[in-house]
Amino acid sequence: MLRLQNAVRTLLRKIALSLVMLLAICASAQANTIVRISTTFGDFSLELFDTVAPVTVQNFLNYVNRGAYNGSYFHRLDKGFVLQGGGYRMVPFTGPVEIPADAPIVNEYGESNLRGTVAMAKFGGDPDSATSQWFVNLTDNSENLNNQNGGFTVFGRVLGDGMLVMDTINEITVYSLGTLQTQIPLYNFEAATTLTADNFITMNAEVVQRYSSAMHVYESTSGLLITTANGGDALGTYSLNLSLIEEQPEIKFRLNADSLVLLSNKPDGHATFSATDNKLLIPTLELNMNGNVSIISNVVLRLSDASNWVFTLESYDQ
Repeated sequence: MLRLQNAVRTLLRKIALSLVMLLAICASAQANTIVRISTTFGDFSLELFDTVAPVTVQNFLNYVNRGAYNGSYFHRLDKGFVLQGGGYRMVPFTGPVEIPADAPIVNEYGESNLRGTVAMAKFGGDPDSATSQWFVNLTDNSENLNNQNGGFTVFGRVLGDGMLVMDTINEITVYSLGTLQTQIPLYNFEAATTLTADNFITMNAEVVQRYSSAMHVYESTSGLLITTANGGDALGTYSLNLSLIEEQPEIKFRLNADSLVLLSNKPDGHATFSATDNKLLIPTLELNMNGNVSIISNVVLRLSDASNWVFTLESYDQ
């Protein structure tokens, strides 16, 4: 009997230890940084591997946090292989310009280049040459990219159904714009026509507190309101975000102009902006109040200061 009791105690201790380890792993996974990227063909989110590739993640976040990727575009599509960005931004009245690069970082290859993972681009024959450019693996590229140039450092993965956005972009026609951009995907473009900013598949990137597939999200920690709004035929439909203006008697938000991404279509559930009364109506808004998530509806924001793109909260339904 005593031997049986000891065996049971040992088993329970092993189970308890396994649960502790599982909870630690889950907590670690939940603690990973999330970056939400809005593109011409919709939003997707990345979970960054903070502890697996810490130098690479911090390098990527340095660009994200200073807005270097806002207004950038995907400049390389190797169909069924990779979709690459982080190299160039579209500047109004100037055109494409290179994103200023920080110093190259050390290679941190460890995770496999599977479909849906995100890795750093680099120069051939130099494992430690990655700077601002990154790519999404459109298929399982492990046999190829794990075994060349020191292995390509995977530092994150696409969450949820985000690969649907990648697969949609993968169908876009590819063109050559010279020696630096020979496989660029361009939307609604014909070789004989004039190239405009609307032809590029642009993006913006923001760090968010948690992953959400909701179209309209507000986070109290960052004060960031992410939404997709249709302004009618004259303005078009945009993915955009606004930042809470602190220390105001009313709840006010300022539109972040560099977050504007012109969308290819009008997704179901989008917000609407009326130039007649300068009101933005968000049908349902997911609130993340320090981890407590709730939904409010019929959120009305009025453009109260057009010169500074400031919106004031007028009403909502609980």
